[in-house]
Amino acid sequence: MKVYVTGASGFVGGHVARELAERGAEVRRERVDLLDGAGLERVLRGCDAVVHVAALYSYDADPKRMEAVNVEGTRRLLDAAARARVRRIVHTSTSGTCGPVAGRAATEADAPPAWELAVPYKRTKLRAEQLVLEAAKAGLDAVVVNPTTPVGDGDRKPTPTGAMVAGVARGRLRAYMAGTGLNVVDVRDVAVGHALALEHGRRGERYLLGGVNLSLRELFAAIAAIAGRPAPRVRVPYAVARAAALVGLVNRNEVRLARLPMFFDSSKARRELGYRPGPVEPALARAVHEVLAPGRPSLLEVYLSRAREIRSATAASAEPAIPSRM
Repeated sequence: MKVYVTGASGFVGGHVARELAERGAEVRRERVDLLDGAGLERVLRGCDAVVHVAALYSYDADPKRMEAVNVEGTRRLLDAAARARVRRIVHTSTSGTCGPVAGRAATEADAPPAWELAVPYKRTKLRAEQLVLEAAKAGLDAVVVNPTTPVGDGDRKPTPTGAMVAGVARGRLRAYMAGTGLNVVDVRDVAVGHALALEHGRRGERYLLGGVNLSLRELFAAIAAIAGRPAPRVRVPYAVARAAALVGLVNRNEVRLARLPMFFDSSKARRELGYRPGPVEPALARAVHEVLAPGRPSLLEVYLSRAREIRSATAASAEPAIPSRM
């Protein structure tokens, strides 16, 4: 299968491209401007599928630029895919188009609260997702995946999530917002979820790709422990954070999105795709290691590499030196 992955040079897209290649796909990673319809059609020619990961993920970028990349870019990709006769599309949306909802973990049957659509990133990602689902209703074989908060290795730009991890790991974030939280997932599990959606996802369906729901206090404490720092202990009520946002001390959009815990339920992906996310601690360890010791393999990576070598050596020793021809 030939698959074009948009955003393959980015954090999630890089992991998706790697996972698909490891599963035997011929992956095209060429970077093409999402507003270049002719360029998109050219790179999509001969492809069986496209996985559209690329997006502008920011809480302070120009809203017009975000509209152009996230919405118009998706529209032009869909048009180019139709002209190139691409048979299948997996669109990477965000869990934020499914919630959050008060009092429980949100599912694919839910929607975000109206006040959150004042945030340009959330509004544009929702509109892009709607374009894909509308195309699916019209006959396009398209599936949507909704990752929650991916963490792990490779978030070098970084994303807002990566910046949060770095802030805690370096001791710059010393407080946490009370009453809120995130669903955190290993980016490698998110990549597997994309591959599973490509293989098994039903046309026109959304699939949340999440991990574990953690309060912000729990998440910050886990990051700090890995970094060998004291956990942030200053508890900031939401009203105080909102007041700080009004006077420009903190990002207004990030505070808007923290009003409710961003908790989600991935049962549908588990049931229909066979999605099985692992623990998030190894991903946090990889992320923290990249922040504190960039360019050096982490202890976890060294251990896993050595374990693979031992397994390979054991398997080789169990085979006859000269394979039987019988």
